[in-house]
Amino acid sequence: MPSSPSSLRCFSAAAFVLAVAFSGAVAAEKETPRESALGRLRVSDNHRYLVQEDGRPFFYLGDTAWELFHRLNREEADRYLTDRAQKGFTVIQAVALAELDGLNDPNAYGFRPLINNDPTKPDVKDGPGNDYWDHVDYIVDKAASLGLRIAMLPSWGDKWFKSTWGAGPEIFTPQNARIYGEWLGRRYRAKPVIWILGGDRPIENDTCRAIIVAMAEGLRAGDGGAHLITFHPPGGHGSSQWFDDDAWLDFNLRQNGHSPEYKAYAHTLDDYRLDPVKPVIDGEPLYEDHPVSFKAAEFGYSVAADIRRPLYWDLFNGAAGHTYGHHSIWQMYGPSKAGVNAPLMYWTEALGAPGSGQVQYARWLLESRPYLTRIPDPTLLVEQDPATAWPGAGIYRFSATRDESGSYAMVYAPVGRKFKVRLAALSGSTLRAWWYNPRDGSARLLGEFPKTPEREFLPPDPGELLDWVLVIDDASKNFPAPGTKH
Repeated sequence: MPSSPSSLRCFSAAAFVLAVAFSGAVAAEKETPRESALGRLRVSDNHRYLVQEDGRPFFYLGDTAWELFHRLNREEADRYLTDRAQKGFTVIQAVALAELDGLNDPNAYGFRPLINNDPTKPDVKDGPGNDYWDHVDYIVDKAASLGLRIAMLPSWGDKWFKSTWGAGPEIFTPQNARIYGEWLGRRYRAKPVIWILGGDRPIENDTCRAIIVAMAEGLRAGDGGAHLITFHPPGGHGSSQWFDDDAWLDFNLRQNGHSPEYKAYAHTLDDYRLDPVKPVIDGEPLYEDHPVSFKAAEFGYSVAADIRRPLYWDLFNGAAGHTYGHHSIWQMYGPSKAGVNAPLMYWTEALGAPGSGQVQYARWLLESRPYLTRIPDPTLLVEQDPATAWPGAGIYRFSATRDESGSYAMVYAPVGRKFKVRLAALSGSTLRAWWYNPRDGSARLLGEFPKTPEREFLPPDPGELLDWVLVIDDASKNFPAPGTKH
């Protein structure tokens, strides 16, 4: 969920006596499930993107459902997951030890995750449907049956960091974090999950860092390296700040935060340029129907356009995917649950928010062109005087990306203003241009023209705050219309 602007401090726990046994036929059976048909993911050979085991591109299109395991029953989870699968999402982000008092407030069936809030003692009972983890299993399996992977946070950050968000005791030490991580890794070894450590909290001292590293080591020991691992940082930060050099961190995750301004999302390009090279994804941008910058009285609530801009800014700055979020859905706000930070509607109504259906169009766009060779290229944009008009600033910022070999280029235009593009980086002597509509996924052919050093373009809605993507192809490649699914 959104990070708190207040200062956060990490507390180390008291000494812990290592004494735990995970035994029994039922427990062993649960920890060695059948391999998922979705298969494994890995980092691409160029270290920029995520791919399936056979090398096919994997577009991380995530949705933020932090309280999914904790607050929804099976019928509700089915409804939510089916909607997201139909809208082209590929990943669902959810928390095992949930933020909103997930240790003490039972799930929809009255179950809690741990015995006496001890992470070395998951509350597992014989038989199906008899404990908290059976419910998590059900959701993980249901998601997989719909083609969705769960990006699972083993715990929200509150469980070892003192914070104004959420509730719950500080239960982790480096020792028990490793034990819990290994148990979790074994249980979901053959399931299509991605691990996200952290949970909206900074690393403020050696103990904090040791807890994260120990949990990562436990997950690796438990799942045998079957799944990718990353770290969810606090707002305005990225995992690279603390762990970029760590071998267990497969890709960088950012929380660029809940601002609608380009400045917050420029950090994705900063992470793209880091060495060592790792994929980067914005795991928490501005949510739809969220108080803008946490200041509803001053700025009101975000709308779908505020969600599309960060989507294209991040992707065109080199991101390997993107995460959508809705303010009512991350918390699964409903009639029997108190809302956090003034949500506008129940989660069931929020399923139909327009932004949730529009983010898939960015996926279709990028998948309709060579995928693993795409690079950010701000130099495609010809600066005007003043530069704040073009390439723009704030919510009016234009951004650009292209194929490494020049077979295509794309420019995101958040407003109907004339702009110029440098064409030298494109291959071929004849170029073909399209306008792609991020609001409905449609494409219209603009025409063909000879390649010149520069060319001026005007979006279809001049003067309006209606976004478009200009797609310019090397005509000899005969690419299909932008957004064509294949």
